[in-house]
Amino acid sequence: MALTSLKELQAGDPDTLLVFEMGKNSQLDSLRYQSPIMRQVFMRFPEVLFIHRTPNPRGKILYTFLVDGPGVLPESSLTRIVYFSVPVKENTEGLVQLLQTFKKFNPDWERICTILVDPYFSLLPVLAMEFPSAEILLSAFHVCKFLQGKFYRLALEPSVKQLLLTTLKNTVCSATASNLKKMHTLLSDSVPQDLQPDLHLGWLLDDRIWLAHRWRSKAESICYFQDLEITTRLLSQFFGIELSLERSILSLLRYLKQNMEKEGASNLDLTIPANCTPLEPSAEINKFQEVEACIQHSLQTICAEPAAQLCLGEFAVVQRSVQLIGSSTDKVNVQILEDVHEVRLQGPGSCTCHFSKTFGLPCRHILTVLSSRHQVLQPEMLPEQWKPGRRTPPGSVASLANILGSRWNVGLDKELLVAFLTGEVRRLLLQCSREEFERRYNTLRELADSWIGPYFQVQV
Repeated sequence: MALTSLKELQAGDPDTLLVFEMGKNSQLDSLRYQSPIMRQVFMRFPEVLFIHRTPNPRGKILYTFLVDGPGVLPESSLTRIVYFSVPVKENTEGLVQLLQTFKKFNPDWERICTILVDPYFSLLPVLAMEFPSAEILLSAFHVCKFLQGKFYRLALEPSVKQLLLTTLKNTVCSATASNLKKMHTLLSDSVPQDLQPDLHLGWLLDDRIWLAHRWRSKAESICYFQDLEITTRLLSQFFGIELSLERSILSLLRYLKQNMEKEGASNLDLTIPANCTPLEPSAEINKFQEVEACIQHSLQTICAEPAAQLCLGEFAVVQRSVQLIGSSTDKVNVQILEDVHEVRLQGPGSCTCHFSKTFGLPCRHILTVLSSRHQVLQPEMLPEQWKPGRRTPPGSVASLANILGSRWNVGLDKELLVAFLTGEVRRLLLQCSREEFERRYNTLRELADSWIGPYFQVQV
């Protein structure tokens, strides 16, 4: 079945590059793909190559090559994609095979002058070996995404965090040496010194990174970042949308083919027409931001105040984070910043994460699913005790309101964790068979005796 489905990609077009390997149980293990249209696009614009890496929950990495640089200003970066590859493993051998296949089918690779990569690209020596005449640089887009992710995780005042995010957006869209220096100074003054090395502030002052991007006007830069943001989200969602690598790749390539045909990419008209007006800064709010605003409003409307505050804190992590979403019949797998959990939306929403199990509230993973589907929180997805105007049982909303109004302390954290673990142990004991119950009970009995005291002093 896998072989037949993949061969369909070449049906009617023998010039399509398709190289793949099957692993255990006849499952797709690696793939290299390039359509004739992709090859023609690269032949026309080979000077600057942009490489984006998309991970998925199964441990695979999708490499996407796009053309970049002056003269390549499409309305959608989907039309700039020139190569897809998923190596068996992201190691030296896997990357060498990936690059050598690309070079074999694209003789114009020798014209590549610049290769743009992300900060997490650890196999730079392999790139340098395979493209000896090309300069390898961090891309402005990936540096921006790297810093955004770091800002969201910094323990700073919300107003300071928002200032950093807004200033970063304005800076990368007008990446003059003066603006970059001001951004560097702002970070140096706002972020504790011991956390600054993790931000790699020197990248802001590395002029080679920004020269490869600075030729764009401010309006063109806004279009560029918005377009890449949407494209990389699409790559993430398609690459993680199915349980098998084969189905993920097939879904992605079919979507790409349909949209390239709609956009007329076959005529290779990748330059902005004279009558095309780039987006102005005032038009920066896109459909993703509108959805996020609606979700925030639904949280504040449906949830009691303490619950809304907890959920809004979770949703802050979701916004502009790397999101990988996969689905099966009744489950949705969500990965945000490498934190993987299973989500159920039926009835009161639930997730396998600690936050959802402890509070019974919509966590960052549930909110990610809603955001990706352009949906909002519904009343039936919330447990009754968290709805406004309801009488709350002892120890639920009232105690959490106290938590929100107090400082964190070790005792409180332990109390919440013990309560969670106690409930889980009780549930597992009640649901297991009698034989399994005896085995688990005896194990707990032994642990209690050795830690707390002999049997007559301790009740399990």
